[in-house]
Amino acid sequence: MSRPLFYVPAGALDGAVPGTVVDVDGAEGRHAVTVKRLSVGEGVDLADGAGVRAVGTVTSAEGSVLGVAVGSIRREQAPPFRLVLVQALAKGDRDELAAETATELGVDVIVPWQAERSIVRWKGERAEKALAKWRSAVFAAAKQARRARVPEVDPAHDGARLAARVKAARLAVVLHEEATESLSEVLAAVTPDEGAREAEILFIVGPEGGISPAELERFIAAGARLALLGPHVLRSSTAGPAALALAGDRLGRWGGRDGRDAENS
Repeated sequence: MSRPLFYVPAGALDGAVPGTVVDVDGAEGRHAVTVKRLSVGEGVDLADGAGVRAVGTVTSAEGSVLGVAVGSIRREQAPPFRLVLVQALAKGDRDELAAETATELGVDVIVPWQAERSIVRWKGERAEKALAKWRSAVFAAAKQARRARVPEVDPAHDGARLAARVKAARLAVVLHEEATESLSEVLAAVTPDEGAREAEILFIVGPEGGISPAELERFIAAGARLALLGPHVLRSSTAGPAALALAGDRLGRWGGRDGRDAENS
């Protein structure tokens, strides 16, 4: 059975070496002690959410604080390209479901998109609450998947802001049922280079009513390419994760577990 993973604040693992005892408190500590009921001697992983993972053993579990003795530190390198899911806001929490599934499948950044045909609208206080809900869901999904890196969830983009991001990306793909190229064909042209680690590949998913002609024209003008996933029309909650799964395979992300290219200490 896999070791459970708990997140610690940024910087909490800086300077940690084998033998260092790290305390996990707050919500994560309470979950470890009162929900998971971990006991002394059990193996756990700690992560800072930015790629540093500590493999350790529980030394204490009291109240809402878990003590963990570090056995080794793994600094997991970021893979080539930042895979970005641009998910149009959708009704019935389908957009949030897409974000959760995308997290399990290795997405690096999630961008909520206020598309012209989105039925759901994020405005004012509602936008802040909705963004916080997405971030909470992504955090939980990353923990479930035992990821050392928690994907970023950016504030919602409108069409203009998204077009600017498309223009700056290494590749921007609009998943569209009228495309003539397959996603596999589009991804085949992508090759990593020295600057690829921070370069973005965007996968743009429209709302239930589809992407408007004006939006599509704007994205194409900014350099986006249309791509077809397969013979069937997928729901808005399914298209993005399906594209990420294919991209993960094509770009060599599915070769092993997190940490396979890690530096151990």
